[in-house]
Amino acid sequence: MNFKVLEFNGEGNHVHALIEYPPKLSISQIVNALKGVSSRRYGQAGYKKPHQESLWSPSYFAISVGGAPLEILKQYIKNQEKPS
Repeated sequence: MNFKVLEFNGEGNHVHALIEYPPKLSISQIVNALKGVSSRRYGQAGYKKPHQESLWSPSYFAISVGGAPLEILKQYIKNQEKPS
């Protein structure tokens, strides 16, 4: 899949990601790819799920930041707490 994660960080119950992608890709395709790969790697690393259900919520929130300075967006994401 053709997208690039420019910045990534998060908090205990959610993550922040700055992603660059072409218009032909839908946000749902990107989210599903990220959730799928991260869930597999989480399990392969031997971590236990924090609860019995899936690692990720079925929902997500996405916004467009076109025109905003990338360095300011990256700094905002870097300043978030790391996932627990």
